[in-house]
Amino acid sequence: MLCSKFVATSIFAIAAAVAAPAHAQEESDVVVADSATDGAGGDEIIVTGTRAQGRSRLDSPAPVDVLSGEALRRQGSTELGQALATIAPSIDFKRPSAVDGTDAIRPATLRGLSPDQTLVLINGTRGHTSALLNVNGSVGRGSAAVDLNTIPTAALDRIEVLRDGAAAQYGSDAIAGVINIRLREAREGGGVSATYGFHATDIDTARGSRSVTGEPVLTVTGWQGIALGDEGYVTISGEYVDRKPTNRADFDQRVTPNRITGRFGDPEVEQYSLWINAGTPVADGIELYGWAGYQNRDSKSAAFPRLPAAAAAVSQIWPDGFLPLINTKSRDLNSAVGLRGDIGEWNVDLNLSYGRNRIEFRTLNSANYAYGNNSPTNFYDGAIAYDQWVAGLDVSRQFDVFEELNVAFGVEGRREGYKITAGERASYDYPLTGAIAGQAPGAQGFGGFSPLNAVEKSRRNASAYIDVEAKLAPSLLLGLAGRVEDYSDFGSTANGKVSLRFDPTDWFALRGTASTGFRAPSLQQQYFTSVASVIQNGSPVLTGQFPSLSPVATALGGLPLEPEKSTNFSVGTVIRAGDFSLTVDAYQIKIRDQLALSENIQASFSPQVAAILAPFNVPAARFFINGLKTRTRGVDVVANYKARTDSIGTFDFTVAANFNDVDVLRIPTSTAILNPAPPLFGRNRIATIEEGTPREKVTGAIDWSGDALGATLRATYYGEVNQPGTNVTGAADILTGKHVVTDLELRYAPVKGAQVAVGASNLFDVYPDATPAALNTTGVVGFPYYSPFGFNGRYLYARVGLTW
Repeated sequence: MLCSKFVATSIFAIAAAVAAPAHAQEESDVVVADSATDGAGGDEIIVTGTRAQGRSRLDSPAPVDVLSGEALRRQGSTELGQALATIAPSIDFKRPSAVDGTDAIRPATLRGLSPDQTLVLINGTRGHTSALLNVNGSVGRGSAAVDLNTIPTAALDRIEVLRDGAAAQYGSDAIAGVINIRLREAREGGGVSATYGFHATDIDTARGSRSVTGEPVLTVTGWQGIALGDEGYVTISGEYVDRKPTNRADFDQRVTPNRITGRFGDPEVEQYSLWINAGTPVADGIELYGWAGYQNRDSKSAAFPRLPAAAAAVSQIWPDGFLPLINTKSRDLNSAVGLRGDIGEWNVDLNLSYGRNRIEFRTLNSANYAYGNNSPTNFYDGAIAYDQWVAGLDVSRQFDVFEELNVAFGVEGRREGYKITAGERASYDYPLTGAIAGQAPGAQGFGGFSPLNAVEKSRRNASAYIDVEAKLAPSLLLGLAGRVEDYSDFGSTANGKVSLRFDPTDWFALRGTASTGFRAPSLQQQYFTSVASVIQNGSPVLTGQFPSLSPVATALGGLPLEPEKSTNFSVGTVIRAGDFSLTVDAYQIKIRDQLALSENIQASFSPQVAAILAPFNVPAARFFINGLKTRTRGVDVVANYKARTDSIGTFDFTVAANFNDVDVLRIPTSTAILNPAPPLFGRNRIATIEEGTPREKVTGAIDWSGDALGATLRATYYGEVNQPGTNVTGAADILTGKHVVTDLELRYAPVKGAQVAVGASNLFDVYPDATPAALNTTGVVGFPYYSPFGFNGRYLYARVGLTW
């Protein structure tokens, strides 16, 4: 089945690419010329997945995509996560709505795995995760991932995506692979640009149709390179974004006449980012380097509407009902400083980094029913914060042994902290006096953190690794890597990796890897606790979440969380001839002891559960459990051809595809106390893991670049995705359908001077299949929020800029 889909979809993508009009850009979407090479034939120097100097993308023993900063910037979306997903088929970036904080802090996935199973590096140094734990019904439920959108594309030189397990090389989280973000290094030049876009779309939901022209987005970016001494550099990059909300809700049949009462779509966002990247020689062969980045993001998404009948307790405040807004204010800091260079024949890098993310929550335009008409309408709900210190030493040397021998080793220490701060009383509790009988407490839409939820925890980790690459013969490369880690909370782990590459001819190579990996349970997974409003089958319900070692969870059989463990295999081939290259890589990833957030264990399940929960006055509870076993199999294909002409410029053709199949092989059926237990993981949770990302994604792109003129045409095919409901028969599942989304950009972009571009994202106004009316009683969720390409429709934009 996988093979037949592969062939059919590849034929479609190649045909689309060849038939499409020409497109412009000096670098292709998937590869980028590096200053150290001429860029022909994929000879870009990489630093991810290998510690040997001078290794190119097509010479590596594992698949690596090199995505140029220009390719990421030449799109309608200025979000890094969305830009990556557009040109890298193995990456998906959901645009969920009505899922609380995940509306604002949206995670990306690699090869269909959980967002926290991909390691993100900045200039080769471990990045920090978001403080947010995704606890609602979205892809990546139960994960705390790196927020890629904290880094503006203006700050980027390139991004390297290692599509291979690499925990033995880089440590925890690198089960699916590694995303290494390389910052721009410039000592001269600069530029500014402004992008303005809006949606021009026809919206066809299950209960009606309408057209929208508006919902604008303004992005202003700039960067400047500054000389620091004779050889040093300081590069300053900044970005400002003002995005108005989108709304793709359906008509609400509960009101007469039917009208749109909800707001379902992208949140309203205002944010600014500032990044500085610098380096300068301080001694012979030694460089002092560092970077710092800060982002302030203010986001407002909508909860489900509260109609007048439901809001009777606050009828004097909201006689016509109200639409609660969830306001998240995220402040994110990245920083690092280090020394690197040659000491004798050894290359040494000593570095220290610090990252922090703090998110404050407010519920606006709302009410606490227990306060009646004395209720506030705006609430401070509390805050969550995560921070990370990392100190590392990396040493490498090349020896004249065999054809070539590169030895690298290093040590790393890490300290992580996590904190929850309570909100104001009205956000989570009854008033001290005068409570309205029969009304649940807390701000409607998003209840605040109470003092019982407050926590402050930390842990430490130490690790050491060795990484050896030996060219045993001119055509044979062998790599061995091993890493040991010790965590203060769960203990030690050891992982290894072997890589092999055989080049029988100059134009053909075989490569493969085998490795073990792990992902440590995050502090967020271990200590997050809250009573939250969760949407199930289109309706909000209250549920309690507790740490696995809390008294409630322990009474139900909760245990200390253990690391997830993986076994990765990949095998592939590389073909190159002149300006043509083709890579095909098959992989299998088995994960055991995978963590997942349980369903609500309710007192109504059995007298035993009722007796356990009664002393805690908790009707239901959920917590994290180890024990899922999954298997992911797939194939990645990347083909690129660059046609150079003397008269009309260069044509760059790229076809890239990912075919991915995730299977859940085993789920826990009992806890340490309950055997049998209530269903710990519902069918909808399993279906999200297996069907929440597309099994096929194929991108065909053509770039054309002349002297100053250029164009980009890209068509992406997305396989069907399932947004599962809780009905065990699957009757409540919502399918996105199979769709092709086309993007087009035309530009005038000389190396220096004024620049202008116009474009359309989703040129033909394609939507996922609408949510059926029978499954959308409130009318809020007009389209499935599992859609891999969103549900906003056609987006038109113009960009003007100046470079010097």
